[in-house]
Amino acid sequence: MLAVMLVKTMVVPVIYLDYELRKDYIISTLCENRNRPQLNCDGKCYLAKRIAEAAKQEQRQAESDFMTKMLSAQAPVTNDFLTHFITTPRTVELLPAVTFNYASPFNGRNFVLDIFHPPLC
Repeated sequence: MLAVMLVKTMVVPVIYLDYELRKDYIISTLCENRNRPQLNCDGKCYLAKRIAEAAKQEQRQAESDFMTKMLSAQAPVTNDFLTHFITTPRTVELLPAVTFNYASPFNGRNFVLDIFHPPLC
């Protein structure tokens, strides 16, 4: 996966490197403006086309990947669930009532009255 990411990021620099290495050949053979040297194109038209083509290819690939993910994420629509839901008898089970037996700390003896009381004679 890392290699694929590196290849995707290195497309444009590779195109520039190819242009620089084969500049003379591109100017003499592939340049559209080779018959008009006064424009000083020097093969930049070829370079711009290659970069635009690479960007377009990358966008098509991204759209294709997105559509593939979207189509694979959809669940198939079937009537099996609906048929099963309608035709299967359902029973309702009631759970027994739950009771809690505990003594509340707020009810009961008042320990303050046991401590503070008038003296007994």
